[in-house]
Amino acid sequence: MDRLNNDPVKFIKIFFLSVIAVCAVIVGIIVLFDPFYIYHKPLPHLKAVLNDKEYQCVGTLKNFDYDAVIVGSSVCENFNNGWFDEGFGCTSIKAIRSYGATADLKYLMDIAFEKHDIKYVFYNIDPSSLYSPIETTYESTGCPTYLYDDNPLNDWKYLLNKDVLMEKIPFMIAKSFSGYDEKDSYNWAQWKTFHHLMCMTMYERLPEAAPMEDEHMYDELAVENTKLLTEMVTAHPETEFLFFFSPYSMCWWDNAYRNGERDAVLSAERICIEELIKYDNVSVCYYQDDKDIITNLDNYMDTIHFSKDINKYICDSLMEGKDKITEENIDSILTGMYELSEKIESEYILEYYPE
Repeated sequence: MDRLNNDPVKFIKIFFLSVIAVCAVIVGIIVLFDPFYIYHKPLPHLKAVLNDKEYQCVGTLKNFDYDAVIVGSSVCENFNNGWFDEGFGCTSIKAIRSYGATADLKYLMDIAFEKHDIKYVFYNIDPSSLYSPIETTYESTGCPTYLYDDNPLNDWKYLLNKDVLMEKIPFMIAKSFSGYDEKDSYNWAQWKTFHHLMCMTMYERLPEAAPMEDEHMYDELAVENTKLLTEMVTAHPETEFLFFFSPYSMCWWDNAYRNGERDAVLSAERICIEELIKYDNVSVCYYQDDKDIITNLDNYMDTIHFSKDINKYICDSLMEGKDKITEENIDSILTGMYELSEKIESEYILEYYPE
């Protein structure tokens, strides 16, 4: 020991070798368990514990086995994959991006299609996604893009991460043996309350309606975002695409009316739908005009996010082909949505917000 203390060079060598050995052990443990699934599927006897979409979605799309994808924003997180697996005879996985911008979702779908033969794509279209920028937002919003590429040199942020080692891996192991349903990937409904008071708390209604904006103000962006979708459809004619518009609450439509965007939103939707229904491998279903759902604020926790029961209803309706838009009925459906939004503003919303 005295010789070691008196030999600084040897001490430094032993110190750095010890550090390297500890780092190697940490890297080995993280690669073995891989809670973000960047390198492989779950180990035998461990479940796919998916609760952090920004960190896990890309890895699962690259490495899991599936032939169907549930695509969309946070309103899709409360689908149970098993509903689709049983109803459509497939093995599904989720591709989720908060806010559901078209460019971001297409980025995820490009990853999915790269190494998988996909039978079905169940794709939720949020109205705002039709007039969002057509560039991806992962980098600008601070997502861990080092997990998204195929460059192993920047994986050190993952492989030498204390939180991954001390929190993510123990959490994955604990959930695997706690009755966790891995079909409920990214689900958050169990921690939320769906009630009209919650929805009303989250909606600050404008005291007066603003003048209606030009109905074509979003058209250019709608055309560009629709092109991203049709490029995907035409590139994969063997895949059946089921696009759907989820039922936002009447508070959302009331706000669209009061801030003057309602006509522009409906114009953007028309542009997208008219183009998509031209394709033989595409179906478009429209649930936004379901009066019984959207006027009952007990279905919602805010103006957009609905309970898991509504997710189940959407899945069942997709299986049945319910509320499918065709060239013959598109005018009546979108005109009906326009008329329903008028009644929301003048009648239905007043049950909760009396003037």
